[in-house]
Amino acid sequence: MKILQLCKKFPYPLKDGESIAVKSLSKSLRELDCEVTLLAMNTHKHFFNLEHLPVHFDHYTAIHTVMVDNRIKPFDAICNLFSSRSYHVIRFESDAFRNKLIQLLQENEYDIIQLETLYLAPYIPIIRRYSNAIVVMRAHNVEHEIWQRVTDNTRFLHKKWYLKYLTHKLRQYEIAQLQHYDALLAITARDLTRFKALGYPHPAMVAPIGISGGDYKPAWQQQAPVRSLAFIGSLDWMPNQEGLLWFLEAIWPHLLTRFPDLTFHIAGRNTPESILRLQVPNVIVHGEVPDAAEFINNHSMMVVPLRSGSGMRVKILEGMALGKAVLTTRIGLEGIDARHRREVLIADDAKSFVNAVSFCYNDATFAHRIGQQARAFILKRYDNREIALQLLRFYANLLGKPIEQPTQQPAALLH
Repeated sequence: MKILQLCKKFPYPLKDGESIAVKSLSKSLRELDCEVTLLAMNTHKHFFNLEHLPVHFDHYTAIHTVMVDNRIKPFDAICNLFSSRSYHVIRFESDAFRNKLIQLLQENEYDIIQLETLYLAPYIPIIRRYSNAIVVMRAHNVEHEIWQRVTDNTRFLHKKWYLKYLTHKLRQYEIAQLQHYDALLAITARDLTRFKALGYPHPAMVAPIGISGGDYKPAWQQQAPVRSLAFIGSLDWMPNQEGLLWFLEAIWPHLLTRFPDLTFHIAGRNTPESILRLQVPNVIVHGEVPDAAEFINNHSMMVVPLRSGSGMRVKILEGMALGKAVLTTRIGLEGIDARHRREVLIADDAKSFVNAVSFCYNDATFAHRIGQQARAFILKRYDNREIALQLLRFYANLLGKPIEQPTQQPAALLH
């Protein structure tokens, strides 16, 4: 099966959920004998020099990138106030990307063209004109819901009004595009239900983000008493910033009063200067770290205090796979069917966060058991190869070419 995967940023380095989700699925599809070609935007914000691509990033049949300037420009943002088009979306429209897509479609025949996120939807008319491939939207989130939740949590009236205006246009665009996909991949069952309620009429399946358990090695010997908390996530993503600042303002002072020896470690790609300059007692800001797994392993417990967002949080999957007790909100846990006090800890307000950390602080055995159960749960429920196999069968049925399960991986890919 020949698949063309379109991405709004290059999926490397693997330091954010979207890149991990793109890489993990495409690699597993390659292991199932698919030919996957990548066409990705290379943006200023997430620029990657392909000369630095490691040799083990070799699962694509071909890789193509196009420089796209999608930076937020104040003049364009102001002009967009007088337009019915979504400013979120038009920032990803590029003549150079469109021309490269046309070239690939003219030179190759693909069975599936998989769009990674809503922001590639503007290119569907081009695909229809130059290809007979099945167009699949892989919706990492219900995009307008993220911004609706951010808007609801915004206190400043002028900013709240502007975000509400942008979110309304994004919602209209997202709903209108639902009629144009041949198939839809939702990351969570909840998201798929939401898309259907908004009017999506075509074939769909839930394809959660998966991981390879062998890539995550818990540091069980470091399971000492809970004395340090860790937060890691892309800090150029507004829901991460919002949740982190809420934790620092509403929760951390109470924890520090109760446990003066407790430390809180923050890491994240594109950490803004305002966070890098934080001067908060017992809070250490690391910025971008070279190895996320090592950072998570170095601390007793992981907190993900999200109050907005949609889809799945890959960092929660990674923390659980590393055997950590993960404390998050119900929104943070969306798409992961873990149970409170069995494989994960759930808290939605400041008091509940403080109580959960306190319980783990006072009972290291409980925190260790949660981490063990979390890893077993992730290895059983979110195996990347099994998810890719289910997706491949879904694609084969769309193409009218049902497949049998492969008996083994290609020899060259057994590493």
